[in-house]
Amino acid sequence: MAEAAATSARRSGGAAPALPAWAGTALRLIVSIAVTLFGLMALTFLIGRLLPLDPVAAILGDNATQEAYEAMRAQLGLDQPLWIQFARYVGDVLRLDFGTALTTGKPVLEDVARVFPATIELATMGILIGTGLGIPLGVFAAAYRDTPLDYFVRVFGLLGYSTPNFWLGLMGLVLFYANLGWVGGPGRIDTAYQWDVEPVTDLLLLDTAMAGQWEIFWNVLSHIILPASILGFGALAYISRMTRSFMLEQLAQEYVIAARVKGLSWMRTVWVHAFRNVVVQVITVVALAYAFLLEGAVLTETVFAWPGFGRYLTNALLAGDMNAVVACTLLVGVIFVGLNLLADLLYRLLDPRTH
Repeated sequence: MAEAAATSARRSGGAAPALPAWAGTALRLIVSIAVTLFGLMALTFLIGRLLPLDPVAAILGDNATQEAYEAMRAQLGLDQPLWIQFARYVGDVLRLDFGTALTTGKPVLEDVARVFPATIELATMGILIGTGLGIPLGVFAAAYRDTPLDYFVRVFGLLGYSTPNFWLGLMGLVLFYANLGWVGGPGRIDTAYQWDVEPVTDLLLLDTAMAGQWEIFWNVLSHIILPASILGFGALAYISRMTRSFMLEQLAQEYVIAARVKGLSWMRTVWVHAFRNVVVQVITVVALAYAFLLEGAVLTETVFAWPGFGRYLTNALLAGDMNAVVACTLLVGVIFVGLNLLADLLYRLLDPRTH
């Protein structure tokens, strides 16, 4: 009787249909992203107001009259209540209007679009180096625990965590550029070649390879290899350490013993069985490391005069250019949110236990 009543109620529309599982997950994800980005906008707005930098003084200079100062303050909307300023700021961000950069006189978004490809190229090379070396080192360190190889990887990782990038950059330039001449100097490309590259993606390695300009390609590679290696060293330390930790947990499981009893070789057991179970976790670690490289290349770009996002942010901060500083801060946050989201989606796609 109860079943018949429930069926009748459903047919008559008495109970609202439940959302599919995927729809509920998507809704929660959208709400989470919206709340995170709104909080990020509020944070960047507060940063712009709390930093001891006066945008009016940066525009007019120290010798401006009080009347000119007040007029510019009103023009920028800084004389309005804080909540009105925040509402205007949110509206401008939603229209992708971050104002004009004081240092260049161009729209901030145009400046960021111009400098960001250089940072993407540098960070991508760095993460390729860090991932290509960090994952195998972490796996082998776990497979041969408490051996000289394991000790080497752990010490190497400790150096990667503790050695400042700017010091490594300076020492690398002195040794490999000034003394040995193995790499190119500061900048992305020699001055003699910079006007010969037709910008398509603004990624010089890709543009020169697509155009078949191999002489220029090798010149660009000689400039990027040292700063990318220094960034990759830090990523390598993080990735190898986390990979080792994940692998140690898996190698202690009973299925590893069962695989060995069946006659599988140690390396096949490690790479085919154990490593397969940590791939998703390693992907998450790599995504986070990549995000850190994109936003953490400030000192490296400064040392190597790399015309990228980090150097642009540093110059804007030193000049008191709050439009550029706030926009760059917001972009860094969006990068972290985006890469975390990507890692979460990959986790769900690759790990059937999350379905």
